[in-house]
Amino acid sequence: MNPAYTESLNRLIDELGKLPGIGPKTAERLAFYILKSEKKDAGALADAIMKVKNEIGQCKVCHNLAEGQLCSICGDARRDKSIICVVEQFKDLIALEKTGLCKWVYHVLGGCIAPLEGVEPEDLTVEHLVARIRKGGVSEVVMATNPTVEGDGTALYISSLIKPLKVKVTRLARGLPGGSQIEYAGGAVLTDAILGRSELE
Repeated sequence: MNPAYTESLNRLIDELGKLPGIGPKTAERLAFYILKSEKKDAGALADAIMKVKNEIGQCKVCHNLAEGQLCSICGDARRDKSIICVVEQFKDLIALEKTGLCKWVYHVLGGCIAPLEGVEPEDLTVEHLVARIRKGGVSEVVMATNPTVEGDGTALYISSLIKPLKVKVTRLARGLPGGSQIEYAGGAVLTDAILGRSELE
């Protein structure tokens, strides 16, 4: 709290400082940028923030981000709905989409099973995934959870639930180094992982 600033400016700096990767100096610079900008530009920023909070929800099919009942991927008739790629978070889906190779649909779990952190299967969208597969029309489930202990454990758990449904279960190839995060992997690494995916035993 800087006594030289007004209450509203201090509040703006404080709120901006709560954003990830934004330190006190950057928060201050951003606050002064907003202060000096045109009212309509500041209003447009505030409106965009509120629109994101008010209009973005989850796709009723895959739990991806959506403005409406379906996300743009589930609503795309050109997608191969017989292949479901299972990811932990929205960011993983975005990273995979950037490769341009994925013509399948997705299922976002909302995390991975991590008992030590209190995250159990029922905290994720696992049951909804199994229900999707039971409806039929699915030939392959690609496990694209992160190559970590928790990610691998989640993939094996889900595989044990859906293998009895006579669906092929594959895992992204180990072009991805163990312990890494999909969202931070480079395009070439993800391309190798997608093309070289193997069946889970």
